[in-house]
Amino acid sequence: MENLKLKAFESNIKGKRVAIIGIGVSNIPLIDYFHDLGARVTVFDEIDKALLDKDIIKKINDYGFDLVTGSNALHFLRGFNIIFRSPSCLPTTLQLKSEQKRGAIVTSEIEMLMNTCPCKVIGVTGSDGKTTTTTLIYEILKKAGYNCHLGGNIGVPLFTKVKDFKEDDIVILELSSFQLMDMEVSPEISVITNVSPNHLDKHSSYEEYIEAKKSIFAYQDKSGKVVLNYDNDITREFAKDAEGKVVFFSSKSKLADGVIYDDGIIKECEDGVRKHILDTKEIHLRGVHNFENICAAIAATSDLVDTKTQIEAIKEFKGVEHRLEFVRELNGVKWYNDSIGTSPSRTIAGLNSFDEKIVLIAGGYDKNLDYTPLAKPILEKVSKVVLLGRTATKIADVILKATAGTDIVFPVYKCTTLEQAVQRAQNIAKEGEIVLFSPASASFDMFKNFAERGKKFKEIVNNLK
Repeated sequence: MENLKLKAFESNIKGKRVAIIGIGVSNIPLIDYFHDLGARVTVFDEIDKALLDKDIIKKINDYGFDLVTGSNALHFLRGFNIIFRSPSCLPTTLQLKSEQKRGAIVTSEIEMLMNTCPCKVIGVTGSDGKTTTTTLIYEILKKAGYNCHLGGNIGVPLFTKVKDFKEDDIVILELSSFQLMDMEVSPEISVITNVSPNHLDKHSSYEEYIEAKKSIFAYQDKSGKVVLNYDNDITREFAKDAEGKVVFFSSKSKLADGVIYDDGIIKECEDGVRKHILDTKEIHLRGVHNFENICAAIAATSDLVDTKTQIEAIKEFKGVEHRLEFVRELNGVKWYNDSIGTSPSRTIAGLNSFDEKIVLIAGGYDKNLDYTPLAKPILEKVSKVVLLGRTATKIADVILKATAGTDIVFPVYKCTTLEQAVQRAQNIAKEGEIVLFSPASASFDMFKNFAERGKKFKEIVNNLK
C-alpha cells in the first residue's frame, strides 16, 4: 500500500528552505534525504567547525548546502519553511520559537517518523530502565515473527527508511524527554517506566520534564494503550488523563489487573486472578528494577504476542550491553559485565541485584567521588574484591576503614591491567559465585569510554579456558 502521508510530504519539500539543527546521529541521514528531494538546506551546529566530522562537512559542501557553526549559529536561523531540531536543541529555544511564530514548522526526525509511519508504533520513555524495556519489547516481537524497526535513542535513525516500511511492521522507539516535549503525536502503545527528577539542568522545571514524559500518550485516542508504573506516584496519576486503555505494572502491589513481580515470580493479573508467567531464577536479567522492566515489556506486548513466546524471548534475553550483561558461565561461575557502573551508586545497584556471593572487579578513573557508601554493600554481598586503576587505593581504603576494629580480614587484590584482574578473579572465584565487573569509576584512565572498557572485558572473559 502506498504511503500517502510520506508522498504528500516529499512532493511538497522540493525548493523549500529546510534547516537542520545539529550534525548528530539522528540528523546526518537527513542531509542525503533532503538533497535527493531537491530542498534548499542550511545545516546549523553550535560546535566550532574545526571540531566537526570532516567527511560530513565535505558532503554538505558537495551538495551546495550552507553550513553555519559556532556558539552564535542559531542567530542566523531566519526565513525557513521547516526546521528539524536535534534532541539537544529544545523547542523552548528563543530562535526556534521566533521562527515558529513567523510560520515555520518546527519538528524532528522522530516526530516526522511518527507522522508518516504506515505501521504500529510502540514508544518507551522513563527516567530509568527505558533502554532495557525498549530492547526487550523489540526482542519479544522479533521472536514472534514481526518485522521490527528499533529507533529513537537506540538503533538507527528511521525517518529516511520509512518508505520501505510495511503496514504489518512494528516500530519500537526509545524516547527521551527532549524528543517528546513538543510532540503532537503519540505511539499507539506507550510505556512509561517511571518518572523521577532528571535533566533539570536542561529543563526549565521538574513540571516541564513531567509534561514532556506525559506527551508520550497525550495524543492517543480510545484505541491507544499506555503501560504505567503503579509504584511511581507520578506515573500512577497519569492514568487519570489517559484516553485509551491503561495497564499497570508493579513490584510492590498485588494488583487486581496488570503485570506484577511478586516473591520471585512475574504474574499476569486479571479480575483478581493471578497467573504465574515466569520464575525470575530462569532468566539472565538480575535485580528488581529489571524485573519491573520485564513486567512493562509483557504488558506492552500482551495483545500482540502469546505468553509462551514472551517467556521464550525473556529467557533468551541477556540484557542491554554493559548493563548487568550476562557474558558467560565457566566452571560454575557466572560472569557479568556492568561497565556502565561508573559511580559508587551504580555499582551498589549492581551488587544488590544478586543473591549469590560476588567477586567484584572494580576501579578506574578518579572523578573525585566519595567511595564510603560502597563499603557496606561490599562487606555484605562480596566475597573478594579485585581492584585496578586510579581509584583502587580509594576503594581499598574504605573497605579497610569499615573493617577497622573488627575481626574481619577482607580479601582485596590489586592488579595493573584488566587482563590481570580477570585472570585473578578466575583464580579466586568459587563455583556458584558471580564475577561482577562494575568499576564504580569512569574509564578514562585506560579506555575511551565505558563501552570500549566493557567490550574489552567481554573479549578477555570469552577467551578464558
